[in-house]
Amino acid sequence: MAGEEIRQDIRTVEQIVDGMSLFDDDLMSMVFDGNIEATELLLKIILKLDDIQVESVVGQRELQSPVVGGRDIRLDILAKDSTGKHYNVEVQKKPEGAHIRRARFNSSMMDSRMLKAGQEFSELQDSYMVFITQTDIFGHGIPIYTINRHFEEIDESFDDGSHIVYVNGNYKGDDTVGRLIHDFGCKEAKDMYYPELAKGVRHFKEEGGRKRMCEAVEKYAESARLNSLLESIKNLMDSMKWSAEQAMTAMKVSEADKAMLLKEL
Repeated sequence: MAGEEIRQDIRTVEQIVDGMSLFDDDLMSMVFDGNIEATELLLKIILKLDDIQVESVVGQRELQSPVVGGRDIRLDILAKDSTGKHYNVEVQKKPEGAHIRRARFNSSMMDSRMLKAGQEFSELQDSYMVFITQTDIFGHGIPIYTINRHFEEIDESFDDGSHIVYVNGNYKGDDTVGRLIHDFGCKEAKDMYYPELAKGVRHFKEEGGRKRMCEAVEKYAESARLNSLLESIKNLMDSMKWSAEQAMTAMKVSEADKAMLLKEL
């Protein structure tokens, strides 16, 4: 019976991986991690800047809050170019994941790490916060929404170097942005326009990197299961005024799970 359950779990993971596209942040982060060619293509199309030369790019980069008890963030992609500009690119299937104040927060977290002690504020490099959303969250039907600060009283920009960009993942135009969005929605590399993106997708879904992708899905599923269990225990503790041990006993939590959950309670 246990062997059959394992086979079912493996099939489920395989099906999840088969159904993934670049709109899934796990796959997207792996495809772009260390992939300068794909990152340059992405940024050049979205930002319309042909001279971008990416020096480094990492996927799933965690930035910790400098404040005790403050909120940490995990970035899908964090890139830096040859001039020192920083780029954070996030994919979001749900609108709430791309809230406009999250863009502000991510930008501030990037900015706070650019200057070292003794550096002048004028040395702060430009930062770009880019959200690629699966739907048109602003509803105007345009492919890209670019947000920069400006003076309210006069028709001039306030060039502080902070840029926020939203990409409409529902855009279907026959242009570079439309083809990019098309590729983000593809489940198979053979259907993609851009070889820079297809190569990475093929590696993690069809070739040597598939095992790593499956392991990432399993890890995410296990984390989600434990988080759900943790919330249920907390709710039971609150409503019944029980201890953690009493709540876990009532829920018949395994000893292995207890050990992990107690660290979070």
